[in-house]
Amino acid sequence: MTENLKPQTDDKTILILGGTGKTGRRVADRLTALGRPVRIGSRSAEPSFDWEDPSTWAGALEGIDAVYVTYYPDLAAPGAPDAIRALADQAVASGVRQLVLLSGRGEPEAQRCEEIVRSYPMDWTIVRSSMFSQNFDEYFLLDAVQSGVVAFPAGATPEPFIDVDDIADVVTAALTEDGHSGQLYEVTGPRLLTFAEAIDTISAAAGREIRYLPITPEEYAEGAEEAGVPAEFATFLGHLFGTIFDGRNAYVADGVDRALGRPARDFSDYARDAAATGVWSAS
Repeated sequence: MTENLKPQTDDKTILILGGTGKTGRRVADRLTALGRPVRIGSRSAEPSFDWEDPSTWAGALEGIDAVYVTYYPDLAAPGAPDAIRALADQAVASGVRQLVLLSGRGEPEAQRCEEIVRSYPMDWTIVRSSMFSQNFDEYFLLDAVQSGVVAFPAGATPEPFIDVDDIADVVTAALTEDGHSGQLYEVTGPRLLTFAEAIDTISAAAGREIRYLPITPEEYAEGAEEAGVPAEFATFLGHLFGTIFDGRNAYVADGVDRALGRPARDFSDYARDAAATGVWSAS
């Protein structure tokens, strides 16, 4: 947590959409520690929230003052702008006063969603993120790391991987402190690493050989479909990774420092701590 966040009581009730996901659960934990009323937005929650069932939205938004918005499957997906606009319409009708949106860098559809949020008569904050470090130990790259070969369509394009704990700190600050309304925070790690360098760092931290295998977006999509991912979504993933790793995002941004007054966490620190849990032991 940031040093300037202190436990306190506030009557603002905050809805966390994707409250069981990588950033959402961390934000929920931080808000709870601060004594803030929190509602988890997920299909299993009560009241439930389902992005694919707009009839659930009004119940989840009832009595809510602020919303942290993470969109499933991704803001770059077709239909995301329409869903975000419909959610914002419902939020305004429900009396919501603040939206904090998690967005992605270099994604045209995501930036359309940002523009939509900014057009509404509410306080808003945009947190535009680089690729999560935790994708290697909590999400879709974990099995590959455990297998010893990470095949991915990033080529030699560098990426400033961001620790999701930094994202959670920025979002928490935006939801609980003054001075963040109307801000766009582009959050990245403090340095660029190629995928090969990131995998070498993980390999060293885990104490075992792990290799990076560059492949094409088409090969990635084919492999994802063979692994059971629906064909349409597999094609989307291949296109998405081919887009965001074309060089457009190969720079470091200062969003973490601007929001929190401290530097972002380095990837080597993330890899050290993740390796200590044993998550990267060979499968």
